[in-house]
This record gives sequence, C-alpha cells and structure tokens, in this order.
Amino acid sequence: MTQCPIVITMGDPSGVGAEVTVKAMADLHPSQRAGYAVIGDRATLERALASTGAALGLHEHGAAAAPGSLGVIDVPVEGLPGEFGVLSPACGEASFRYIRRAVELTTAGAAAMIVTAPINKAALNAAGHHHDGHTGMLAHLTGQKSSWMLLASPTLNVLHVSTHVSLRDAIERATTERVLETIRMGYRHFRRMGVASPRIAVAGINPHCGENGLFGTEDDTRIAPAVAQARAEGIDVTGPVPADTVYYRAHTGAFDLVIAQYHDQGHIPIKLIAFDTAVNVSLGLPIDRCSVDHGTAFDIAGTGRANHVNMLAALGYAGKLVAARAAEPA
Repeated sequence: MTQCPIVITMGDPSGVGAEVTVKAMADLHPSQRAGYAVIGDRATLERALASTGAALGLHEHGAAAAPGSLGVIDVPVEGLPGEFGVLSPACGEASFRYIRRAVELTTAGAAAMIVTAPINKAALNAAGHHHDGHTGMLAHLTGQKSSWMLLASPTLNVLHVSTHVSLRDAIERATTERVLETIRMGYRHFRRMGVASPRIAVAGINPHCGENGLFGTEDDTRIAPAVAQARAEGIDVTGPVPADTVYYRAHTGAFDLVIAQYHDQGHIPIKLIAFDTAVNVSLGLPIDRCSVDHGTAFDIAGTGRANHVNMLAALGYAGKLVAARAAEPA
C-alpha cells in the first residue's frame, strides 16, 4: 500500500473504537496489515481482541514481528478505567494524545494519513481539550484557521458550511465568503479524487430558499452571490436549491456533491441512506484524515457486537486519498 503506514487512532478507550479496529484489521489479508499501525493503548486493544474473538496478533510498530500481526504505537495515559462504557476524563485525554501523536507522525512524513475511530466530546472537554470534535481539534493541531467536514458515500456526498454549532450560530456563519470557500473546497477535493468537472449543488438555508423573501432573505443575499461567484470561476455549481429536494436529486445522480448549510441538514439524509458506509473526511488540512461516521457507543462497548463495516469503508476511502496524494505533482 505505502512505505509509510496509514495510522489509525483508537479513539476513546471506553468506546467501540478498539473493537471495530481489530475486527476490521482481522478482515484484511495478512499482507495488507503492514500498511497500517494503530495508535492507542495496547491493553485496551488486547481486551478488544478478547471481547471480539478477532484472530489478530499485535506487535510494537517498527519491531520485528510475526507475519500478519498488527503494529501498535502505544501511547501511555494514566488513570484509564480498564473497562468499556465509562465516561472518563482520562479517556478524553487519551483520545487527544492519540490524535496529537498521529498529527506529529503525519506532518513529519512518517505516516501517510490518519484514520480515526470515534471519540467522546464530553470526555474530551472534561480533560480540558475544548474542541467540537475531531475536525476542530485537527485544525488546531495543524495550525489551520478552519476545516471542513465531508460525509462521503457511494451515492451521496455532503460538505458542510458549518457543523457543531447551534442552529442560530449556523445561520450567522452561512456568509457569502464561507459558502464560496466551501464550494471551492469541495470542487478541489473532487477534482483531486478524479472527477474532471464536479457537479455541485448548494442547499438553501430557508424553506423553499426563502420563497422570494417570504421565509427569509439569506438565500438571496448570502448564498446566491456565492454561487454566482463560483460559477464565474468556472465551477459547475447550482443553487441555492431547496433542501427538501436537493438530496434526492444528488442521490439519483444529478450532482456529485451537495453543500449543506448546517450539521443536521447534511447529516440526516446521508445517515438515512448510508448509515454504515458513509465516511467522514476532513478537508482544508495540510494532512489527510478520514473517519468512521459513528460514535463511541458506550452501551455496547466491550460486548464484541460493534459493527466494523464503517471502519472498513473508512479504510477504503483512506486508500483512495493516499493514491490521490501520490499522484499529485511533486
């Protein structure tokens, strides 16, 4: 796959991250596992192997190992609860340290990119790391002012103008400048992924795009000018399009990408049609990162029942990102 491994951060040690990671790795051909390394807590991974029954050996990344075993970059954190399903500041601290180590390795060129298992935002904040989740934390750790969340699936792709903010704040953040930059970001990403002329639709923010000002003016005064500017730059973009029809049109092949104005407007449709296969991709960072699109599932953590299909989808998208980076001019 690559001489530099794709690093997988284990996520919250109390959640299902360790389980879905070892199950996904066990599903791979032994020769493929050399292309990955897991950053996390080895003891937690051992417990995940016991709970899932996954036939997988572990070894210290970089050390000699039996063929087919999985490399682990052990990051010690004191006070981990030693059991699954516990909301703990220590687990929040561990989640942060795993991500920080992954960013260090990727930035230094010692890792190809990052795939993340789920973290718990309450645990992260209880540990003193006040981020809205992976996306904001990665922007902070890489020195970026902001980043974007793309949810990618086989038939629907959604890029968000804003994500983890209140609906009131989301409306304020849907400025002409932010919408335009979101369109540009989506256009560049899909070009990078091999789509020669991405077809982009921009969802309206108000019902029926405001109905000529009857239900609000933001679509006319903020979103439409961004679309017009993007068209002037040569981007194939349509909008604003009423949000109650745009996702169906995209899902049935009319568009490659939908720009959603806020979190739930984009998340609800894609989770309805691709709950197990949608992948969370961070755009606007100097490194590549994608993730499963589910939470820590404390209620089933440690039972071995967590579905790892979404982790396999994230690993598949990661492979495409690595190939796209390798194809870029030096």
